[in-house]
Amino acid sequence: MPGSTERNASWFTHEQVVFCHDRPTGLRAIISLYSTALGPGLGGTRFYPYASPDEALGDALRLSRAMAYKNAVAGLDHGGGKAVIIGDPLTDKTPALLRAYGRFVESLGGRYVTACDVGTYVADMDVVSETTRFATGRSEARGGAGDSSVLTAYGVYEGMRASAGHVWGEPTLRGRTVGIAGVGKVGRLLTRHLLDDGASVVVTDVRQEALAALVADHPQVTVVSSVEELASGDVDVYAPCALGGALDAATVERLRARIVCGAANNQLVTEGPGGTAERLRERGVTYAPDFLVNAGGVIQVSDELDGFDFERARGRTAGIFEATKRVLRTADERGITSAEAANQLAEERMASASPGGMWLPGPSRGPVAGVAGVGYAEPPGLR
Repeated sequence: MPGSTERNASWFTHEQVVFCHDRPTGLRAIISLYSTALGPGLGGTRFYPYASPDEALGDALRLSRAMAYKNAVAGLDHGGGKAVIIGDPLTDKTPALLRAYGRFVESLGGRYVTACDVGTYVADMDVVSETTRFATGRSEARGGAGDSSVLTAYGVYEGMRASAGHVWGEPTLRGRTVGIAGVGKVGRLLTRHLLDDGASVVVTDVRQEALAALVADHPQVTVVSSVEELASGDVDVYAPCALGGALDAATVERLRARIVCGAANNQLVTEGPGGTAERLRERGVTYAPDFLVNAGGVIQVSDELDGFDFERARGRTAGIFEATKRVLRTADERGITSAEAANQLAEERMASASPGGMWLPGPSRGPVAGVAGVGYAEPPGLR
């Protein structure tokens, strides 16, 4: 495991780090809990062929911290957790390995609640749920919510409406032009929300089949050939909805949009002082933090803990509108970037949690198949 003093010291910014190894199946996994001050840590499981255990640990630490901030600023009563399984999901993933992983999740008694991430899917969570009660993102047949892109897109739309209200005084995209980079599941559904609101939509995607499918459904959409053309075009809102790192220096300089609000994760190439968010602010571009506006997916899976109800989850996702307004207002009041404001509000919420600072299981709710009874209190949902 890591040998550097710097890496070892970074463990102690996190509440708990669990190394999991099951010899019969070959499972090697790491579960990282950054904080459970607000409730059980919630975050997905990434199945990835890391080059080393050190690389896997670094990813788990980084991702669990990010989930703590996402859940806190979105108003969820959940802490930040994340897990990584070391291996190639195409060759190493087996039902037996996933069940072994579920037993490790179960052993934490509900302090960590998992879901899908890179390399894991709804069908995988169905298997994991055979040995733990704390797997969300399951299929509807298994009592889950299924595909989370529906509420992810809706949350981005609500964040965009809030941003429009902040910039133009009216929380609507009617009469505005929105440029969407990436029209996969989320981008396609976001397009529908925007057209229904009266916006004009311009799109691009590296996959021609995705563009063709979108235009077949919405022939009024305009297609451009590249992200560069889209970003430098005459759009009011720029919505990155594909890969991370969308806001590199060149893109930020060519932007003509007044608002950036999209579903892609980790849009800021450089964070902190002197970073991408500061340059956007200097150029008069309002940035809706990605980890806030794309929180509809995590809100959806958290709702499964109460027995999934789509309308209830949709109502909770609608709260992204007020949360985005608050972040943008706080940024103006404090003279800081919206990214800093979102981080500060998340930190303030975590710091204001109960004095114990750690979520622990409560009275037993009984065993699941193949698992001994473990004390557990129902994790609270978004109030």
